[in-house]
Amino acid sequence: MKVLVTGGAGYIGAVLVPHLLENGCRVKVLDNLMYGGGTLLPNVRHPSFEFVRGDVRDERDVREALKGCDAVVHLAAVVGFPACRKYPDLATSVNVNGTKVVADAAGRSRLVLFGSTGSNYGALIDKVCTEDTPLQPLTLYGKTKTAAETYIMEHCTAVAYRFATAFGVSPRMRLDLLVNEFVYTAIKMRYLVVYEAHFMRTFIHVHDIARSFLFAIENGQKMRGQVYNVGSEDMNYSKADVCEMIRSKVDYYLHYADVGQDADKRNYIVSYRKIGDLGFKTTITLEQGIDELVRGVEVIEFKTPYSNL
Repeated sequence: MKVLVTGGAGYIGAVLVPHLLENGCRVKVLDNLMYGGGTLLPNVRHPSFEFVRGDVRDERDVREALKGCDAVVHLAAVVGFPACRKYPDLATSVNVNGTKVVADAAGRSRLVLFGSTGSNYGALIDKVCTEDTPLQPLTLYGKTKTAAETYIMEHCTAVAYRFATAFGVSPRMRLDLLVNEFVYTAIKMRYLVVYEAHFMRTFIHVHDIARSFLFAIENGQKMRGQVYNVGSEDMNYSKADVCEMIRSKVDYYLHYADVGQDADKRNYIVSYRKIGDLGFKTTITLEQGIDELVRGVEVIEFKTPYSNL
């Protein structure tokens, strides 16, 4: 199978592309190289790798990239609450309009795998979130991804993945992710101030995100037309749980603030039974990911997404 990965030089794509190549897929990447192409260079020696420089908002770029491809993993996006708040016009243009371009070009003749998000659920949920829980996004990120997910599911032969909060080391590193940010701050600043520490989140390692896309490619016939939460019930943690796990490995001052609010109001527990019943399970625990990040901080220069805009 030949797979087009949009945004393949990004945080998830940089892990996904070599994973697909290692498992026998031919891979073409469409990316505008906002951060350069360094994350893709290790793939160049692979004969099944191709690259197209372009923008998902450009219909000609997308149609050219789709030639010969059997499936699309659509990752290109302005990702996360902070980046979307800082660049709202860009977020809407890429996340919504760019997705419409990809969906219309792909049509129903190809399998489209969409990287969606648990942010679609909104803030406080009284019960465990399932795929049938009404979507009530609060942030611009959640709203744009909800609109994009809806459009893709209506216009394509698609599988949408609502991912837990990602963490872990990638060649295209991100610091705006909760676990990554907390570890980095604890090590570099030696203190961490946390608002609303009781808020619950659920997490997934970036390597398991890559595995989930390969799982959908291999099981597309029975998964198409469906939305799946992707993560693990074993990694539903409060922010305080994450902080204490980090403190067991890093010596830093931790302050739970009584006054102040987290601007990103997500607070929920998620069920992953639907995809689990198909056989997909995550493999990397939060503790293992924190150990990896502690080692990574010493060798990687982290940069905040979109810092060069």
